[in-house]
Amino acid sequence: MNASSSRPYALLAAGEILVDLIGHALVQDLSESRDFHRHPGGSPANLASNMARLGSAVALVACVGDDNFGVYLKTRLADVGVPTDFVATDPLEPTSVVVVSRTTGTPDFIAYRCADRMIQPVHLPDALLAKTALFHTTCFALSRSPAQESLLDAARRAANAGCQLSIDANYAPQLWPDRAEARRVVTEYLSHGAFVKLSTDDAARLYGDEVPDERILGDFHEAGAALICLTKGAEGSLLSWESGAKRATIPGKKLDVVDATGAGDAYWAGFLTAWLDGHEYPACAEAGARLAARKLTTPGPLPAGLGREVLYES
Repeated sequence: MNASSSRPYALLAAGEILVDLIGHALVQDLSESRDFHRHPGGSPANLASNMARLGSAVALVACVGDDNFGVYLKTRLADVGVPTDFVATDPLEPTSVVVVSRTTGTPDFIAYRCADRMIQPVHLPDALLAKTALFHTTCFALSRSPAQESLLDAARRAANAGCQLSIDANYAPQLWPDRAEARRVVTEYLSHGAFVKLSTDDAARLYGDEVPDERILGDFHEAGAALICLTKGAEGSLLSWESGAKRATIPGKKLDVVDATGAGDAYWAGFLTAWLDGHEYPACAEAGARLAARKLTTPGPLPAGLGREVLYES
């Protein structure tokens, strides 16, 4: 078991919480979507919720508007065991909304960014960072100020407090048009020895084109990443650690996909939970793949009370 796992919070996820309006029917993109269902969303919120469903004590630092969408999101967090004590309410900006297609591949989306970007340094005190084993954020959250500066400063302080940093490098140019700035900010975050999860689609967007796996792994390790998990859809995942000296390939499995939305968050929740349980990286990736498979075959969010056994069953 990891030394920091004795801290009160297994995870402190910091970043976006928002309302996802997800298309009801499977389509190619949003131009074909007609009807939408409302779900709580935002990658850090999804990660925290999934880890809470698995039985971990988690915290979420985020910001909503002073409106009924904000009330809805806080209620749904409480329903799955995520405390809302650290979710701030901005008096001026409305709760953020993302419209998402339901698809078997990478979802098409439109983001209406409002309160999610209003995270301030006061929302991330040292006392809270000292209580968590893992500090996690996303490219989405880092793409706008003042959240960007607040999260980078918190990452530095979290690392100094002995937290393991984690990031979902879910870069999207429509959210962060300045690719050079994005790479600079991500590099600063990785410099603290972060675990990083990214998909091949994320990498292609971040680099502006498809690039070889070797370049992705080399660049991220050079930036300071302690562990890289490159997910490759149905092909499985590729892990790299100890500056690339150690690698592992986890094969994928054929699934009848029902809903791909949130599959990456489910994968990383399974991975990090297994890591906190003391498993080696390849076993963590297998645990993540099992939870992602459960999400891919489940419409909407994962059910409450999953139990950790879902990560380790053969």
